[in-house]
Order: sequence, then C-alpha cells, then structure tokens
Amino acid sequence: MPPPPSFDPRSGFSPTTRTFHTLRPETPLPPESFPLSAAEFSLSLLRSSPLPPHPVLLDAFSSASVSFPSFLSQSSSLATALRSSPFNLSPGTVAFILSPSRLDISVLYLALVSIGVVVSPANPASSPSEILHQVGLCKPTIAFSVSSVASKIPSEIPVVLLDSPSFTSLLSSKLPNSPLPTIKQSDTAAILYSSGTTGRVKGVVLTHRNLIACIADQHRRRATRLAEAAAAGEPEPPQTVALFTIPLFHVFGFFMLFRALALGETTVLMERFEFGAMLRAIEKHKVTFVPAAPPLIVALAKSPDVSRFDLSSLETMAVGGAPLGRELAEQFVARFPNVELVQGYGLTESCGSAAATSGPEESKMYGSAGRIGANLEAKIVDPSTGEALGPGQRGELWLRGPIIMKGYVGDDEATSSTLDREGWLKTGDLCYINEDGFLYIVDRLKELIKYKAYQVPPAELERILHTQPGIADAAVIPYPDEDAGEIPMAFVVRQPGTHLIEKEIMDFVAKQVAPYKKIRRVAFVNAIPKSPAGKILRRELVQKALSNPPSKL
Repeated sequence: MPPPPSFDPRSGFSPTTRTFHTLRPETPLPPESFPLSAAEFSLSLLRSSPLPPHPVLLDAFSSASVSFPSFLSQSSSLATALRSSPFNLSPGTVAFILSPSRLDISVLYLALVSIGVVVSPANPASSPSEILHQVGLCKPTIAFSVSSVASKIPSEIPVVLLDSPSFTSLLSSKLPNSPLPTIKQSDTAAILYSSGTTGRVKGVVLTHRNLIACIADQHRRRATRLAEAAAAGEPEPPQTVALFTIPLFHVFGFFMLFRALALGETTVLMERFEFGAMLRAIEKHKVTFVPAAPPLIVALAKSPDVSRFDLSSLETMAVGGAPLGRELAEQFVARFPNVELVQGYGLTESCGSAAATSGPEESKMYGSAGRIGANLEAKIVDPSTGEALGPGQRGELWLRGPIIMKGYVGDDEATSSTLDREGWLKTGDLCYINEDGFLYIVDRLKELIKYKAYQVPPAELERILHTQPGIADAAVIPYPDEDAGEIPMAFVVRQPGTHLIEKEIMDFVAKQVAPYKKIRRVAFVNAIPKSPAGKILRRELVQKALSNPPSKL
C-alpha cells in the first residue's frame, strides 16, 4: 500500500492516517490471483540461475551433506510418493511433524508444501498432553516423527517414522511424476505454534502468500546488496553458509529454511543445540551467518571458550526473539568487531519477520529492532484509549501487510481479539517508533510488572543484569506484594567461580534505575527456563517463586 502524500520520509509517520509506513523499498509480489505455492516460488528463484555447486544442507555433528540436485530429486520423489497409495495426501490435509532438526525434515517440508499439504511441526520435547492439545487444534490426517518421540502422538493418527528404511525408500521412489496440484496463494501452508509463554499455545495459520511475501523480500534485499557491491567495484561477497541454532519447528527456522533454498545458500543444521558444538561447526564449515536469540549473544560475548576457536568466517549474527540491550550489543561488538549484528523483530503471527536493521550503519542502532519491513504498515496504539500515537510515544504495536497470519486455527475468539476487521494484527508488545523510523520494543504488555502506580518492564532490568560481569544469565518476574501489588524479582545464574550475593545484585541495579524499578528479591538458579527460540518462560519462574517463596528482604 503506497504511503499518502502527507507521509514523513524521515519517520514514516502520516499525521493524516496516524499510521507509520515502511521506509524500505517496495518488494514486488506476484498477483494474488496467480496460483502459486511457497515451494514453487522458492524453487523458481533458485532455478533462475545454475544450481549452486555447494551443499544445500550440512549436519553440524556428522558433516553429512545434501547437494542441491539431490535435495530437489528427493523432494520430488517424496512429493510423488505422498500423493500416491497408501498415503493419498491431498491439498488442505494436515501433516503433524514431531522431530528434531534432521536433514530429511527440510526435504519433507518442501515436498509437503509443494503438494498443498499443510505442515504443522511441533517441539519434540513437548509433553503428551501438550501434543494432544496441538493435535486437537490442527486435526492432522498423518504424522511424521522419529522412533524416540513417536509414542507421544495419539494412537489414532497414522505415523510415518523418518528414521525407518521405508521412509528412506520414499526419497528415491521411481513412481512416475504427475503435475502438481493447483494451489492458491491464499491457501494454508503451515500451522505453527505460538510460544505460549504468557498463555495457552495457539496454532498460527500461515498462508502460501505470507511465506511468498517474506521470501520475495529476502531475495530482493540480497539482489540489492549484490548490485550495490558491483556498482562500487567490490568483489562479490562469499557464499553464505548459515548455521541454524533455532529448531525447524519454530517460525524462524521454518521460514529461514525456505529463504536459504530460494537464495541458494548452505544451511548447517544442529539436531540438538550445544554451545561448544556450535563453535566447532562455525570453525569447521566456515559459517558466515547465524540467526540467533539474545541468550546466544550473551554466551558469545562472555564465554571464555570462544577464544579457542577460529570464528573469523562469521560475518553476520541476526538476533530476534527478545529485545537486545545496548550494553550487551556493545560487549558483543567489542569482542567481534568484524561481525555485523542485525537486530530484528517478528512474531509467529508475522512469519517471524516484521522489522530489522539493514547495513552496518543501522546495525549500530543498538537497542532498536530496526525499521518496519517492506510492504508493511504499523500503528502505535494507546492500550487504554485506542488512540493511534505519533513518533516517540509508547503504545501497543499493530501491524498490517502481506506477511500477517490468516488467524488462529480452532480459536475464533482469539483470532477476533488479535486481528481487527481492517487486517491489523495487535502484537501485544509495548513499543515506540522514533523520529527516524526505528522501532524499539519495551516489553510484552502482559509481562509488565505493576509496582504501585508504575509499570516496570522486565526486559529493561534484564538488560542491566546482563551487564554485570558475574552474571551469566538472568530473568525478572512480577512477585506478589501486599503493599505494592507486584515487585520485581530476579532469577540469576552466576558465572562459574563467582559468588555474587543478593545485596550486590540489588545495589548494582538500583544505581541505574528509578527507585520504583529496583530489584527487590533475588533467587539464584542453575539455568533460566527458555523456549526453543530463547524466550524466557516466565510462567515457570512465577510458579517456582510462588511454590518456594524467598525470605522477605
């Protein structure tokens, strides 16, 4: 949607519509009426030039690899087999996937999406009751899993084991290919699950159009970078080798897989995340790009193990999932001066993408999630009055554009409360956009601590805690208090060999914040519970605090 004439080219704000418009170049998209799947679109971009000679997939632990020709052949064979007897999968049916990040999961995703089957992947670490809830939402006709976790899937759902010879044979089946079914861009491509950090997990319905819009923008941005480098007489950048520390069942990993395919990149997968294994993989495979959550930036900035590895190939870290503070970003850049720290923001409901920094200069806007992405509009809305606010004012972020979800599967009430009739997604995040159009995430509205008449953002206190050299990790939650309503309580993981005490931590924070934001309780733990994407599971910490109340300080 083009901006109105009153559009401010600096902030993107229109006082007429009270809307922030993107400052990024528009990304052309195929006509919505044109039948097209996200898989077909990705492959059309890949095939616009000769297939890359390097692998499309690498296993970080075994170094097993899959070439582009083999990947396309396996995906095509699998797609044909899944449409044939005994599977007879057809467009619109749902496939539930419960597996770690194996190489064949990527092949499976592409095959399913290409034939219009809805992909619904879940965390293999989920409990049977959590899986029962997810299955109840997506209503699959088939499931794909591995032997170690398949028993968690309800018995009435047929399961195909990925680690069985029968599945391996499907990757090289000799069945005659038939024309792919016609798929509308408005058709559902995937049902992905929200983090559930502040409520019950919901199934987010993403369409082929949603994914195509994201893929197209990534492709345009890459083409622009290459053109700019050529115009400046610079050599073509080295081939991108991306290491996924985020699992493929998460929206970030799910989308980044299609991105890597469309851009002809190599993707290194980790079936399970280990910090040391990640460092070895970067060194061994000359990794250039790592999408990551803030806890990984903390580890890279502070861990003494980093110095034992050659990480000189690393060019870019793309950080999302939670706000990244200035102090932590500066610590990382001081240790890795040649690595561009791309900060971004997105939700499962926006295909994992909504805003990001672009280029070395913007990457220095520490604390910002960057500018609103191409083809998007944003509003900052006062949660109390519903008034749309201007630059520099804090309110709930609303988003609208082609990457926004269709809704929540099986939950009309949640859909109507999150998506309004004009297509605006209410993100639930307290944010502001400054005079230069940069987005700043303050915190989740539901996670703000209500101390007397004040609102305290946990993320702000966590950023301060992470700057304390003796702290390896930290989280802040609301703790009930008779006088104040809620007080900030910190859970802290000490750095090995340190002996921080409660008073030291409280004094450290108190010197840097207003009195109402002070940490008033501290508990020491071995680890902070987090989702696979690195989001703090505050509900678990609140339950822990209430079941083991600390002595009054």
